[in-house]
Amino acid sequence: MTTREPVLSARGITKHYGHVQALRGVDLDIYPGEVVGLVGDNGAGKSTLIGVLSGTHAPSEGTLEFEGRPANMHSPLDARALGIETVYQDLALAPDLAVWANLFLGREKLKKGLLGRLGWLDRKAMIDEAEAQLKHTRIRIGSTLGRASALSGGQRQAIAVARAVSWGSKLVLMDEPTAALGVEQQHRVGELIQNVSATGLPVLLISHNLPQVRELCHRVLVLHRGRIVADLDPKVHGVEEMIRWITGAALEEQTHAR
Repeated sequence: MTTREPVLSARGITKHYGHVQALRGVDLDIYPGEVVGLVGDNGAGKSTLIGVLSGTHAPSEGTLEFEGRPANMHSPLDARALGIETVYQDLALAPDLAVWANLFLGREKLKKGLLGRLGWLDRKAMIDEAEAQLKHTRIRIGSTLGRASALSGGQRQAIAVARAVSWGSKLVLMDEPTAALGVEQQHRVGELIQNVSATGLPVLLISHNLPQVRELCHRVLVLHRGRIVADLDPKVHGVEEMIRWITGAALEEQTHAR
C-alpha cells in the first residue's frame, strides 16, 4: 500500500432526500494505484456515494478534497475537469459508431488551422491516439475501425474504461462494470482493472461480485445504511466476512460484545 497522499478524500459526507438520509457521515480516502472495492446491500447508499464523488449529486453536508485541494463539484463536468471519470453499467456507447469514434465521443479532435475552425474532424489523429491508448491499457479488440456493435460485452466495457483512462483521468469510478457479463468477460474486465491500476490510476469499484472484489481490490469498504462500517483487507477477510458486514451481523456482534 502506498504511503503517498490520497488522490481523493471525503469527510463527513451526508446526503438527504427529504426525510430520507441516504448517506450518514461517510469518510474515505483513495490512494494512487489502488483498487478500492465498495460493497453493500441494495439501498446501502452506494449509488448515492458514487453520485457525490462524480459530481452528479451535491452532498448535503461534508467536504471533498482532490489531490489535497477542496473539490466543489456541481456537475459531472466539474468532476471530469478534475480528472474523475465514471464508467457505468450501461456504458453509454454509440453502437453504430466505430471504436475510435466512441473513444472520442463528445470530445472530438479538430484539424489544425482553417479546416479545424470550419469544424473538420481530424480522423487520423483520433484513430492513431485510440490505437495507442488501447495498446497502453492492453485492450485487445482487433481494429479500431470496426463498429462498437460488433464487440462482445466485455470488449464494450473495455472501450468504456479505455475512454475514461484516455482523457487523462486521475481517478476512475466503476459502477457494477461486470454485472451483465459472462464469466470469461468478467475475467477480461478484471484484467483491465488491474492494468489501469498498474499505471498508477486508482479505481473505486462498486460490485456485487464479492469473489471478484476480493481478487481485484487492495481494500474493501463496506457501506451499511449510509455509513462505511468496515475497511477490510481482502487478503485477510474472505467473502463470508464481507457478507457479515454487508448484512449488519458483524455490527450486531460488535454491539453485543461491548
